[in-house]
Amino acid sequence: MLASFDAVIAVLTREIRAFETSIAELIGADPLWRKLDEQFRTIKGVADRTVARLMAELPEIGTLSGKAVGKLAGLAPIARDSGKFNGKRPVRGGREGVRSILFIVAGVVLRYDPDFKAFHRKLSDAGKPPKVVRTALAHKLLTRLNAKARDVRSEFAATTAAAGA
Repeated sequence: MLASFDAVIAVLTREIRAFETSIAELIGADPLWRKLDEQFRTIKGVADRTVARLMAELPEIGTLSGKAVGKLAGLAPIARDSGKFNGKRPVRGGREGVRSILFIVAGVVLRYDPDFKAFHRKLSDAGKPPKVVRTALAHKLLTRLNAKARDVRSEFAATTAAAGA
């Protein structure tokens, strides 16, 4: 029985590698995606799967404001106020796949980026709960990725317009 499980795992592993290769080829074939891939990877901790997930599930990245992209990914606090009642502002909705990968990657980026470490320390020292800190780090990472994508898209548009003229 264990041998049959090993065989199934081996087949699935081969399929995963084939899909990852296909995705990498698609990203490499498109000039805009290739530039986005290069820029996203300048942040230490952002790798293949993160880039692929962002491009697949958040194609609007770089075309929206930081607030809008945060809300789209489900990382922006949503008010629950009514009259004099001021409730907590939880994050909800949005694209769960993007949000979950950003939570993981933000933890990795935290190890290498001094800016993220300082931000984490500031929030932790202020007594913020761990989930709030984790969400804030993921939102900061998404905002930084969005800014990089915006710069790449504007540069790419200018280059394309100059080549077409």
